[in-house]
Amino acid sequence: MPRQPRLDAPGLLQHVMARGIEGREIFKDDQDRKSFLERLAIILEETQTQCCAWSLLPNHFHLLLRTCTTPLSKVMRRLMTGYAVTFNKRHKRSGHLFQNRYKSVVCEEDPYLLELIRYIHLNPLRGRLVQDLKELDKYPWSGHAAILGKRKNPLIPQPPNRPDRPNRPEKALAEKTVEDVLLHFGDTIKVARKRYRQFVKNGIEQGTRPEFQGGGFVRSAGGNKAGLLGKKKEEREKGDERILGSGDFVNEALSKAGELWEKGKKSRVSIPELIDKVASHLDLKTNSIISSTRRREVSVARAIISFLAVNDNGYSATEVAEALSIGRVSAGQCVYRGKIMVDNDPKLRDLLA
Repeated sequence: MPRQPRLDAPGLLQHVMARGIEGREIFKDDQDRKSFLERLAIILEETQTQCCAWSLLPNHFHLLLRTCTTPLSKVMRRLMTGYAVTFNKRHKRSGHLFQNRYKSVVCEEDPYLLELIRYIHLNPLRGRLVQDLKELDKYPWSGHAAILGKRKNPLIPQPPNRPDRPNRPEKALAEKTVEDVLLHFGDTIKVARKRYRQFVKNGIEQGTRPEFQGGGFVRSAGGNKAGLLGKKKEEREKGDERILGSGDFVNEALSKAGELWEKGKKSRVSIPELIDKVASHLDLKTNSIISSTRRREVSVARAIISFLAVNDNGYSATEVAEALSIGRVSAGQCVYRGKIMVDNDPKLRDLLA
């Protein structure tokens, strides 16, 4: 079964996770971790993406992000691709660094914002990278120490990324984000930090929290379906592995991301059907599109198919590459070229009707 397209819309809170390929390390030393955070700091500021919590572990990382106008996919592509290139060059290796694509779970903010901040910041303790909370308070590779003011916030770009306003120093978004988090715990910094630390301490005994991995209403109930017995059938059935929240929030998130969950939701066009439609539109034989030919008209068809499949139907570049018998990198390039073609001729989208 093809993977569902990611959900994204400005303002959605998303728990993002990515692991090293085959469970391998993506951070071998502090220089790697520093390089990753410096890159992340610049991207967050330039895209005005909030990072409410973060933690780096040897073979994976966690981020709690709220995007602005730049889609999450672009934020993560810049971060992961750029870091992978730097990592490979430094360690004299080649090939993929990360395992598949990153995972992102849209989260309902009111019940889960603080819970996720605590969960993410306790990862180094659960992973035994630190021995206790006192050591975590000064640990440099999670956002916990920055919130407590025990360490300088590495997500503030240095020097400030404000070349257009050299004479108007402003707080970086990362600094404002920490202030926003602390406002949930008190009106003054001192009181808020004390209450925040106690909140984190209270979560140590909770252990792993599988319900924070997404799954709609059932997963939000901690996997305990007994709590759903009093709900109507339609409410119990509302769920989505890409979302952490109540049934109502599942519908709201899907709607905000431009999807229709209710009956009558448009089903996506299969890639073979899309190939047939584009071939017919361009007066080409279907077999020529999946052949090894490099004729210009066939390249145009592949580009259009790739863009419509990935952008409008939620297929991955890997799935498109397999269907067209081309490489994954070539499929990615086709998506880019196809976007230009469809932007210049919006009627091409009518092929999906």
